[in-house]
Amino acid sequence: MTIRATPAGVRAVSAPLALAALVALVAGCSSASSPTSSPPPAASQAATSAAAATPSAPATSAPASSPTATAGSGGTGGAAGGTPSCATRDLKVAAGLAQGAAGSVYQVIDFTNISGATCTLFGYPGVSLVSGPPYAQIGLAAKRTNTAPVKQITLAPDATANALLQIVDALNFPASTCSPTKSTNLRVFPPNWTASVYLPYATEGCAKPVQTLFIGAVQAGSGGSS
Repeated sequence: MTIRATPAGVRAVSAPLALAALVALVAGCSSASSPTSSPPPAASQAATSAAAATPSAPATSAPASSPTATAGSGGTGGAAGGTPSCATRDLKVAAGLAQGAAGSVYQVIDFTNISGATCTLFGYPGVSLVSGPPYAQIGLAAKRTNTAPVKQITLAPDATANALLQIVDALNFPASTCSPTKSTNLRVFPPNWTASVYLPYATEGCAKPVQTLFIGAVQAGSGGSS
């Protein structure tokens, strides 16, 4: 969905009332052991007049194997408090609820745990508009905002978290400054992972370095389905 407004009317990228309403809606939906020496188990301490007893060699315990964090392909995430981070392959990424206001579209991006094991998400996804295939990024990637608190989200199997993306209408800017370009997809990187997914998404972005995308930190719950 694209909401268009005159350049003079919409230069600010924030829309407090619309964002507050959508955020409220989204919230509602939603050592290794070291070898040890032990006394010879049955080493004879008795001596005979013929010869002194020889003690047996001390027993040693096998070192315990250290735990390893599960990592997905293309990932930089690791264990957090004993629970691994959700790798890209562990997640179904989908466009959720969308709402337009004041020259912007506010698009929820949902992350559902499909791995069958509990994992965590923390921080911000990476998001950009692309054209293609072959895919080519359009302009700048999304800038992080402080519209939602940064906290660790624990996802049980089938549970969902979401992040809120603001897409400012490219027509808010002069064509010479923006160079409007049609997109075919959103490219989304789950927090702290370098493997991405592509979501079909038709809109217009600025090919020139104008900031039109803004992303919030992941939060618990679903933003709804599109």
